[in-house]
Amino acid sequence: MSRVGIFTHLLLALVAGLLVWVFQDARMAAAVAEVQLQASDYRLQVSEEKRAVDHRIHQTAQAIHLNYQEALNDSIKERARLAEAAAAAQRNAGRLRDQLREANVRIATASSTAVRDYAATANQLLGQCSQRYTELASKADGHAVDARTCRAAWPVIHAKTLAPAADTAAKEQAAVADPAE
Repeated sequence: MSRVGIFTHLLLALVAGLLVWVFQDARMAAAVAEVQLQASDYRLQVSEEKRAVDHRIHQTAQAIHLNYQEALNDSIKERARLAEAAAAAQRNAGRLRDQLREANVRIATASSTAVRDYAATANQLLGQCSQRYTELASKADGHAVDARTCRAAWPVIHAKTLAPAADTAAKEQAAVADPAE
């Protein structure tokens, strides 16, 4: 074989190797582009899901805030109503004290039959008051139990519960940032 034939074969082998190299490089570039596209799609999907979750959290926070504000306004109105009722009760108590003073003056000059009737009526009224106080105490105890139940049943999210989710999210973000892993 002549030198020209050897150089021709070497040149052809070199050209064939170069073409294989370029072809493999193009295949590798296409594979890298595909992986980058998948990573980009994944980041987009995670971003959209995060945005949806953030939106739901915002809506929930707004609903909680509105509910809280409504409850606070109702509480303010109820306190005002109770203050008015307490003032009315104070006025009634003042009138009752005045009537009792007048009754004491009248009892001093009344007959023994009138005093006995007055004592019987007073005993009957005290019995009714005692019954009402007992009913009120029972209702107050029921209210206290209801309040404790509401506090105990109120949903509480502890920081320890949120920590594993945050660690998982951080690992997912790291994996998306570095697709080689």
